[in-house]
Amino acid sequence: MRKEVPFRERIVPWLFLAPSLIFVSIMVFIPLLDVLRRSFFHAAGGRFVGFQNYLAVLDNSAFKLAAGNTLKFVLVCIPLLLVISLAVSLLLTAFRESHGIFKTSFLVPMAIPVASIVLLWRVIFHKNGLLNAFTALWGLVPVDWIGSKAAFGVLVFAYLWKNFGYDMVLWLSGLVAINPALYEAAQIDGAGSIRRFTQITLPNLMPVFFTTTVLSLLNSFKVFREAYLIAGSYPEESIYMLQHLFNNWYGNLDVDKMCAGAVMMALFVFILIMLLQKVLSREEKE
Repeated sequence: MRKEVPFRERIVPWLFLAPSLIFVSIMVFIPLLDVLRRSFFHAAGGRFVGFQNYLAVLDNSAFKLAAGNTLKFVLVCIPLLLVISLAVSLLLTAFRESHGIFKTSFLVPMAIPVASIVLLWRVIFHKNGLLNAFTALWGLVPVDWIGSKAAFGVLVFAYLWKNFGYDMVLWLSGLVAINPALYEAAQIDGAGSIRRFTQITLPNLMPVFFTTTVLSLLNSFKVFREAYLIAGSYPEESIYMLQHLFNNWYGNLDVDKMCAGAVMMALFVFILIMLLQKVLSREEKE
């Protein structure tokens, strides 16, 4: 027969969690509910308009451009970041005694202030910057890296450069947790390196894969800071993201459209994370 836990013991964990829950409710949940409410009302008169704000956002050409660019950025950056960071972390497992030095060096970009990073990108990628000065030695025509379609590649590079070390450390934590006896047994049975990777490494990295993917997705929305500081509120079309759009709507006091767009964006990210979790949990059961 299961012993009933006294009320005093049950209430103790909630007492410790109460300060955090209160803070999160005030700073996150209550503002989120207010944004949801405002998305169904007109900003000026406070009149209830139903889904009219959502239809206006979906019909907005700037929203279509920003949503397309953001989706393209995520589809390009997330797979690249996951594959490159995993490949390097696999290489570093061969240097178990000294890979701490590598981890520290790769995490340095996350410690550099955003303003310093922006100055660095301007020095390198400006039309009269170091990169064009180097390519000019080979007789190549200077490229406006920030004001042309090449700006998308610069933004992808900035994202990969800053988040690569963080993802690599996450992969390393998962690789270190795998029992070496599994690899030894597989090697004795004649399994090659590719088979050991697909049959042992990847299945054991699935929980880390989910965490790394979600964090990489969330970090991809933070690249707006670099794009905004480099190119302003209205950058080249290829790097005009949803955050630019929301920032401009906020400046123009289009609160109703901004709230509707934010709700759709949050709902899309939530559904995407839930689908990813469901697919990975199904693979783990199989």
